[in-house]
Amino acid sequence: MNNAHELELENAALRERLYLLSQASLRINEGLDFDKILGEVVDSATVLTGARYGVITTLDDTGRARDYFTSGLTAEEWEWMSDMPGREQFYAYFSTLQDTLRVPDFLSHNRSQGLPDNFPLSAGAFLSAPIRHGGQIIGNIYLGRSNDGSEFSKEDEETLEMFASQAALVIDNVRRHREEQRARAGLETLIDTSPVGVLVLDGRTGAPLSLNREARRIVSGLLDPGDTTEQLLEVVTVERSDGTEMPLHELSIAQVLSSGETVRVEEIVIRVPDGRTVTTLMNATPIFSEEGEVESFVVTLQDLSPLDELDRLRSEFLGMVSHELQAPLASIRGSATTLLNDGPDLDPAEMRQFHRIIEQEAGRMRGLISDLLDLARAKTGTLPVTPAPAEVASLVDEARNAFTSAGGRSQLNIDLPPDLPWVLADRRRIIQVLGNLFTNAARYSPASTPIRVSAVRKDVHVQVTVTDEGRGTSPERLPELFGKFSRHAGEDPDHPVGDTGLGLAICKGIVEAHGGRIWAESDGPGLGSRFTFTIPAIEEAVVRPSQEQVRRSPARRQPLSDATRVLVVDDDPQALRYVRDALSQAGYLISVTGDPEEALKLTEQERPHLALMDLMLPGSSGIDLMQDILGIRNIPVIFLSAYGQDDIVARAFDMGAADYVVKPFSATELTARIRAALRRHETDRLTRPTEPYVVESLTIRYPEREVMLDGSVVELTATEYDMLCELSLNAGRVLTHQHLLQRVWGPENSGDAGLVRTIIKRLRRKLGDAASNPTYILTQPNVGYRLARSPDAEEEEEAEEGQDT
Repeated sequence: MNNAHELELENAALRERLYLLSQASLRINEGLDFDKILGEVVDSATVLTGARYGVITTLDDTGRARDYFTSGLTAEEWEWMSDMPGREQFYAYFSTLQDTLRVPDFLSHNRSQGLPDNFPLSAGAFLSAPIRHGGQIIGNIYLGRSNDGSEFSKEDEETLEMFASQAALVIDNVRRHREEQRARAGLETLIDTSPVGVLVLDGRTGAPLSLNREARRIVSGLLDPGDTTEQLLEVVTVERSDGTEMPLHELSIAQVLSSGETVRVEEIVIRVPDGRTVTTLMNATPIFSEEGEVESFVVTLQDLSPLDELDRLRSEFLGMVSHELQAPLASIRGSATTLLNDGPDLDPAEMRQFHRIIEQEAGRMRGLISDLLDLARAKTGTLPVTPAPAEVASLVDEARNAFTSAGGRSQLNIDLPPDLPWVLADRRRIIQVLGNLFTNAARYSPASTPIRVSAVRKDVHVQVTVTDEGRGTSPERLPELFGKFSRHAGEDPDHPVGDTGLGLAICKGIVEAHGGRIWAESDGPGLGSRFTFTIPAIEEAVVRPSQEQVRRSPARRQPLSDATRVLVVDDDPQALRYVRDALSQAGYLISVTGDPEEALKLTEQERPHLALMDLMLPGSSGIDLMQDILGIRNIPVIFLSAYGQDDIVARAFDMGAADYVVKPFSATELTARIRAALRRHETDRLTRPTEPYVVESLTIRYPEREVMLDGSVVELTATEYDMLCELSLNAGRVLTHQHLLQRVWGPENSGDAGLVRTIIKRLRRKLGDAASNPTYILTQPNVGYRLARSPDAEEEEEAEEGQDT
């Protein structure tokens, strides 16, 4: 009877266990809620085995515990278990067990395996099973009882193994589901952020199923206030490349029924009833089911508005370039035609002017073509640069001179710290960058506002900034300024013709070829702009500038004893450029300007050894400027002028010019005349006596270049003084016309005795010396002139003769 009752109890317990097991299995397979399902797995395993607590851990790819699911633990026990000392060692040990572990005393087992024995639970019997999938352990399930002497049975072990298998399926399914979700989310994100519009239409009804962000943006301009994109798609029509129109929702059906082919790269116009349109490039693909029916239709749209804008800019650019080329071509053709047809009747000065126009306009064309080539090379990464050690101040100063010589009238305020390191730069290219930035700033700024140039060291670069107070620009336009066809203010209808928009794009290519970067900043329209670029710095210890580099550093304000400094004054930028290049190659240190006032400042600051200047200057005569320069510094002055008439040349010499060179001239001739003028000036300085010449009431003080008559200063021109000085140095000797011409006007002057007679006549008038009965300047007919010897000189000569006898 007892046996029957015990058997009945066992059967009831078995039925209860099977029921609970089946219910647990059903719940496990009901969904993919990872946390909920694994929580129910550990709860069911704990209940069916009569365990005090249960734990499931999942492992990551490295074998470390990642997720925890518990049953039967208090909040305090769970908190301790989360921060259990040595838990990594504990979980690592169990992750290596390939089979189920069943032990009667958990703490004793831990000690035997060298594991931590500070387990907080009242641990007694312990049961664990690996969660294995595909031959790999992906987690563990643990069960424990209180220390009451009861143990887990073989049936408990089998039950746990079954739950471990169920958990493995759950973990694998959830992981796959998570991977699919991640892949789907990644795909949806990719599609939604794609720069191409994506539209999915229902294959049967044509209704929109989904639109990505770009598709909504493309059609946003067609929306009426309050309408949704989905409502819009119901009323829009598409105009295809063959001119046919159809509602968008009919496109998929019509396409499939007509040919069953996809639409590839077709330009379509999307139109709404009120006439608004947007042009796009469309691709359309039908998605078929296994039965061959169209399930959906995927349409991709690419907005052609940016391409249309680029085409517009390109057309505008081509028109600008054509205009820029046509203008100089017209001038060249007109000048050449005039020279061919009217050449014999033209004055030489007029012919030189036409030749000058041809050269100047050809230079404009060459500059534009050079810019186009530079831009092409910059875009392909083949722009040639030859970096070498250079001083930032020198680069900025050369760029300033070039800007001023080219007609730039804006004031440049240069603020460079004295401790800037040298940079590794292609001198010509970086000067080109600075020049473009100066020109850009001047073009978009009032002439009365200054342009500031500053530089600082930033890590391994030197950062150069050009700041203006001009019209500025909006923040959204800043990234466009360095584009191929961009102009700083292209939207301005009054924008001056002549700006091709290449300057900033070329600057970007040059700076990037140096390994730097360039960017623009502006606080908004009307608030000015800042253009900044970087170039690599080099340690000053490695800088050993060559003599050539020293000669080509006009930014130095300290006079260089081993370099001849030449001041060039001309308002013609082409002439300035030609002279500067010719003299720089010859080794001279050049300062150039077209402003007479600045010429005087440069004379004081640079202390040049010689000056070259045009005869006609804006607001001033070259001869007047020469007198002002000679008042600051006694240097040779050579005139460069297209006016070659004898009276003009004679007046220049009379007023103290060292030479007069008629344009056009060669670089060889110019450097030769400079050397001759410097040589004469140096010889005159070294041979000038210190003792004055005195005869009758006439006194010549050589160091002061001063002539006095009866104690009063006689005002003489430079040529008049040179003539009187030459006669006094050879007093008593007759000097021929030829001798005086070569000594006063230079060795290349000969044959024009009229110059000598004119100066002698003026000297006699100022000295009160009658030609019929002269006191000072005596005439030797048909030979020349002599000046009376001073009494002191005669006494010294007689004394020397007495000593000889």
